[in-house]
Amino acid sequence: MTDQSTCGTLIKQAHDELERNANNSMRAYDITMAQYNALLALSGCADGQLSLKELERMLHVAQSTAAGVIGRLEQKGLVETFGNTGDRRIKMVRITPSGTECCRRADQDMSCAEEALLSGLTETEREIFLLLLKKVCCTL
Repeated sequence: MTDQSTCGTLIKQAHDELERNANNSMRAYDITMAQYNALLALSGCADGQLSLKELERMLHVAQSTAAGVIGRLEQKGLVETFGNTGDRRIKMVRITPSGTECCRRADQDMSCAEEALLSGLTETEREIFLLLLKKVCCTL
């Protein structure tokens, strides 16, 4: 019998649980967790726009995945795409007012999903957990 308590296994279990709960919550907004993350990245920019290449890097996904996520968001009217004025080969993505509103509402549900995931931890443990996750992610 193998030990299922390895760090990688436990991180994957926590991720899968958070993603499952989040996707269930996001269903009310007709978006997926991947789409929410794209909206969140765009809404975090001062002008609400990024190049598709920047989104790929921020989301840690392949170009084809980013293009698919953005394509579906564009069909829903939550983002718009356009060419960069300086270089038309660069595809730009901008969040729309509808996308901003969707992201704002979904943020509340994400907070609830995260709260459920961390409900077994004290406030101090949560702070330590977040600090350790950031430290691990900085080394990746």
